Amino acid sequence: MPNASPTPQDLDAYRDDADRFIAELDEEYYLHFAGLKDKLELEAIYERHQDLTKLEWAQALGEAVDGDRRVRELWRFACEGHLGNLTKEHSEKVAALETELEAEVDGEKIGFRMLRPTIANTEDRDKRERLDQARTALTDEHLNPVYLDAVQISQRTVPQLGSPTYVDLYRRFGYRLDDLAAQCRAVLDATEQMYEDATDRLFRDRIGVGLEDAKRWDVPRVFRAQVWDEFFPADKMLPALESTLADFGIDLHAQENVHLDIEQRPSKSPRAFCAPIEVPDKVMLVIQPIGGADDWRALFHEAGHTEHFAHTSPDLSMEERRLGDNAVTEGWAMLLQHLTDEPAWLTRRLDVGRPDELAREGATGLLYFVRRYCAKLLYELEFHAADDVTALRPRYVELLGSALKIEPSQTDYLADIDSGFYVTEYLRSWAFEAQLRAHLRERFGNTWFAKREAGSLLRELWSEGQRINADELLKDVTGAELEMAAVAERISEDLR
Repeated sequence: MPNASPTPQDLDAYRDDADRFIAELDEEYYLHFAGLKDKLELEAIYERHQDLTKLEWAQALGEAVDGDRRVRELWRFACEGHLGNLTKEHSEKVAALETELEAEVDGEKIGFRMLRPTIANTEDRDKRERLDQARTALTDEHLNPVYLDAVQISQRTVPQLGSPTYVDLYRRFGYRLDDLAAQCRAVLDATEQMYEDATDRLFRDRIGVGLEDAKRWDVPRVFRAQVWDEFFPADKMLPALESTLADFGIDLHAQENVHLDIEQRPSKSPRAFCAPIEVPDKVMLVIQPIGGADDWRALFHEAGHTEHFAHTSPDLSMEERRLGDNAVTEGWAMLLQHLTDEPAWLTRRLDVGRPDELAREGATGLLYFVRRYCAKLLYELEFHAADDVTALRPRYVELLGSALKIEPSQTDYLADIDSGFYVTEYLRSWAFEAQLRAHLRERFGNTWFAKREAGSLLRELWSEGQRINADELLKDVTGAELEMAAVAERISEDLR
């Protein structure tokens, strides 16, 4: 354990232990969600590294920050680790329940994790409603008590970390929550009519129901975009990724530090994911190709994470490789993901036939999620400042319903919160991607993704890991300030 003021040797030892802790956690998550291990087992990992998550370390690192960015990252890691240790059994319980729970709908048994994909693939609107009712019933009965207990434990613990609330703690970590919330309110105001027009048109075209009559169980079906399936076949996903990376000067199969997991397994996550077990030496890209535009987007998103971590310089410190501003890695993920809605990329890689129409649909989907996450941030700020979070159920419906014009279920008021204000990383990553994409197009042309020079620039930027935050990285490359308004402008252009 540290002295009141950790020495440089104390900090180095803490970094080394943290590096192993994160690697073991990422490997455990990989094994479970890749379908290689039925049970998610975190207890033993926390036990092996128990000193990392002790309150005394979090408090000592908080006292030692004094403007040092790397120490501040260690402090945040220690605080999040302490809270995570106190709620690790809850995380294990939720993962187990999600694996074990089944719903019976119309005589068919469906695993809990497959309910959302099943809703997306179900044409019968009444059956979609029944599937959603089954999902919310299981969530309310089995998962919400676990989520609520974990939240209450965190609320009781945060004051011991030196802050009265979770919101105040993250302000002390340097999160500009209030500024970002103000930008989100401005985006919601500026895009409301554009959103209503574009979403109403898409819902009518896709399911014959306008936005005014749309329900939450219609949303997965609309964005499943089954009409485009024939243009996004499963067997072309990986070759398209390989060709795109080749244009950047990257041979995916020659990357010894990138491991492709493409085997089919019954309990494997249906969505692609990346597990950066060792950065940059062992990065897992996990896919179970299903096909369809949404599946392609997920693959390219996770490939963005994969290439970022795989190109990160091994000479960087643990904090700069493994911690830092996750808006950076999410920004790289968004940059590759949004290629699958880019008309010039579609024309080059796929015979879509109507690339501009697909691009408009992609922009509508992006607008939906941007508005959703803007509302989520406003909700989470209230949630984490509340004495009794159960009173926030109707507020969740009010804020998200106002943003999306589609009422969510009160049941999701707990499950729809990501720890560590990760909502801010997604929001800022969309702004980062929109502004960087504009810069790449201006510098290398509309087909920037086919230019080796652009690939060289990306590889150079990826090597920085998360040494600097998204705001600083964007300013270094483009000279611009990171602004949420850029996302609205980008979407407006794509909807024309």
